[in-house]
Amino acid sequence: MSDKISVVIVDDHPMVAEGVLSILESYDDIEVRETLTSGAEAVAYLKTHSVDVVLMDLNMPDIGGLAATEMILECKPHMRILILSMHDSPEYISTALSHGARGYVLKDVPTEEIKTAIDTVMRGDRYLCTGAKGSLEPIEEGEREILTSREQTVLLQLAQGKSNKEVAIELNISVRTVETHRKNIKRKLGITSTAGLTRYAMEHGVLHQTGLQS
Repeated sequence: MSDKISVVIVDDHPMVAEGVLSILESYDDIEVRETLTSGAEAVAYLKTHSVDVVLMDLNMPDIGGLAATEMILECKPHMRILILSMHDSPEYISTALSHGARGYVLKDVPTEEIKTAIDTVMRGDRYLCTGAKGSLEPIEEGEREILTSREQTVLLQLAQGKSNKEVAIELNISVRTVETHRKNIKRKLGITSTAGLTRYAMEHGVLHQTGLQS
């Protein structure tokens, strides 16, 4: 029985996949089983094959990396999935970790850091590369700017799934004002997407305030 670490690479950019493959092939204790080009391929392959570590890109056609991670972990909950991405925003990183990824590595890291990440998750620990760790520090240390009362109200409305126009009508303000509040909220919280705002609201109890709204 092989004592090598078995790895699958999932990335729709051939040059990236080939680059990672050539890095990993230089290590005697790693065996790359497959290089796949989409989340759908990864889900299908890993339903019938077991490997130690999956290196998963985020943005891919059909099924993206986050959805693929969730689907794979439903079938193989002990699979170690490392996100390998060019995105260093806190929202991408925290979302990947909340979806079950064991670590997050930026594509521009030194080559040996990918090996370090694989070894770390094999030990059962979480791995964040230096760039990813730096992006998360303000969130982890609670250094966000405080939302104003009005921004909190707008966040509550947006988290309920309302459009800018619906929020404007509800609060009797202009759509442009809502857009400005929305932009400021995202900047202060380090969040890049509407889904991220909803997740933040749920995780921080903002939605529990709905009963207080008239």
